[in-house]
Amino acid sequence: MRANVVRIGNSQGLRLPKALLDACGIRDQVELRVEQGRLVIEPLHAVRDGWAEAAQAMSESGDDRVLDEETPTEFDATNWEW
Repeated sequence: MRANVVRIGNSQGLRLPKALLDACGIRDQVELRVEQGRLVIEPLHAVRDGWAEAAQAMSESGDDRVLDEETPTEFDATNWEW
């Protein structure tokens, strides 16, 4: 597929067909980088995207236990009055 570079104000841009964007999962924002002289465009995922599903899968497989043993401190030994 070919596309023309078009002027957008003082910049230039590419018009990408909706079908191409949908196929790549691109919505509002993208990550751009250059690799070996090629422009790479990837969909930008939200921070922590998929964490809830990963945590659920870990819980279901029993892989959500605490890895480090508790280390009591002086703070823990003090009786606090509120």
